[in-house]
Amino acid sequence: MTTTASRGPRSRGARWSWAFALGMLVGVVLPGAAWAETLVEDWGGQRVGARGISAGWEPYRTPGGHPLYDFTVVDVDGQRALHLKSHGDHSNIARAVDIDLKATPILAWTWKATRLPAGADVRRSATSDAAAQVLAVWPRTPELIRSRILAYTWDTTAPADSIERSRKTRTVTFVIARSGPAALGQWVTERRNVYADYRRIYGEEPDRLRAIALSVDTNDTGAPAEAFVGRIAFRSAAE
Repeated sequence: MTTTASRGPRSRGARWSWAFALGMLVGVVLPGAAWAETLVEDWGGQRVGARGISAGWEPYRTPGGHPLYDFTVVDVDGQRALHLKSHGDHSNIARAVDIDLKATPILAWTWKATRLPAGADVRRSATSDAAAQVLAVWPRTPELIRSRILAYTWDTTAPADSIERSRKTRTVTFVIARSGPAALGQWVTERRNVYADYRRIYGEEPDRLRAIALSVDTNDTGAPAEAFVGRIAFRSAAE
């Protein structure tokens, strides 16, 4: 997986429309408590049935990915979510953030995979597909060489909690948040300490986090995949 921000009409000016997207982030600090949260997305402000790239998000191109953006905002199981499908394509969207990972290091999100791409395994370049990924992105110039991306992945085969460098690009490291069909069809809440993951993988302090991306990817195996992504937020360690 190699990713680069779209340079089409939707991303003129600052990449991923930074100013617009940052204005939509919501920070919460509870009175009298050492707990804070920054909401990235809960889909509540999106129109149910809206298809394609959601408001406040931008296309995040993958060379050779042939994105279809088969995404739909839905009400499912009593909650709002983004429904992602892939049919031999690789479709990514990104949203700008400005996250101090020392203050709010915990990336918390809900997701549900309903169809994993058969034969996918990010440990091999020929099968580097996944039903769903939540990606933490640190853009750097030149983007395809120096950016850093932690891809929290629901993989078909690679073991959960394993760390795998992409066989396709030096910018991506896969963090296998969940693996296989054991929780297929169930909503799962994930919590990852992005600050700790970054330090463990790169051996240095992370800069402020600048983007979150969502991905569904089957352009290598060609196998269909389907998943839902719900609420996404950053929280303090003392949540």
